[in-house]
Parts: sequence; structure tokens; C-alpha cells
Amino acid sequence: MIAKRTFDLLASAFGLLALAPFLLLVAVAIKLDSPGPVFFRQERVGRLGSVFRIHKFRTMVTDAERRGLQITVGADARVTVVGAFLRRYKLDELPQLIDVVMGNMSLVGPRPEVPRYVALYPDDVRRIVQSVRPGITDLASIEFKAENDILGHAKDPHRAYVEEILPIKLRYYVDYVQGRSFWGDMKIILRTLLAIMT
Repeated sequence: MIAKRTFDLLASAFGLLALAPFLLLVAVAIKLDSPGPVFFRQERVGRLGSVFRIHKFRTMVTDAERRGLQITVGADARVTVVGAFLRRYKLDELPQLIDVVMGNMSLVGPRPEVPRYVALYPDDVRRIVQSVRPGITDLASIEFKAENDILGHAKDPHRAYVEEILPIKLRYYVDYVQGRSFWGDMKIILRTLLAIMT
């Protein structure tokens, strides 16, 4: 959809320019809080199965992936002080505007997963989900905004994610792809902003 890509490009570029002073302040806070890079880069699977490295503000210690799961669980000890604040208000996701400008992502769409979990998608679902660019936000992100708290109460967080949360997310993803529209995207963006503010 040309109109969607045009809107994504213009809105994300404007967002990066308008938020530049704030993003700089966040970057300084991250550097002062803990040693390591400002950005967290991780391989995610995008449109048509292409792999790209997503941009996020770093919210954990630098060797977090060697210390635990690829998902965040409850009061995760790997999360830094500044990182906890960024996660609470979803501010760690803002650098993904860079990924939208680069064409790897869209403002709205199925969230991009790590290859490990994409490998678990049923084949027909994978084809549908990967037919569009992944997004910064979607309905699943809104419904599961407290996902790490939910997993924090699970005996086996990885199993709970794979067997309970992921199947529901995939239903959201498929429903989005099959019924997506410009005005539908606008509603999701507004719901996302409302969810963050509340």
C-alpha cells in the first residue's frame, strides 16, 4: 500500500525531528545510568521473512541476553533504573521510528519477533503475518502491555509465552492483516497513545 508507506515515512521522519531533543536527553540518561551503548540491537524477522536489526533504547545491562531469557519476566533484575522508566511508558520503542524510515517497519502492524519464536508460527499464519511490514504498535501490543508482569507469575515463562500468549498474538496479527485500513491504523495509533498515558 503506497499510501501507508508514504504516511509511515512522513510521520516517522517528522516524529524523529520533533522528538530529537527528548531522544537526546534519554540517550544521555541511559549512558549515565549504566555502561554500554544507547541502543539495543536485536535480530527480528520482517516482511517476507527478511531479517533486520531492530532499534530500541537499551533498558537492560549490556550482557542481558547471556544472563537470561529473550523475553522480559516480571521484576527482571537485568533492567536498569532508567530502563524501568522507559519500559513503563514504552519510550524504549521510540527509536523504531528509524526502522520505519529505513523501510524495515511500519507504524502499525504485527510486532516483529525474534527468529526463535517465528519458527513456531504455523506455516499458513507465517505467510499472512509476513506479507506486511511489522509495526511499532498493534492491538496485541495494547492488550499485552503488561506482558512481562503476566510472565513474571508463570512457573515457566518461556512455555507460558509460547503456549498461552503467542497464539493469541498471532490471532490479532492475522485479523489485522486481513482487515487492515488507513483509518484502522489511525485508531490503533490513538489507542496506543491512550494506553501509554493511562
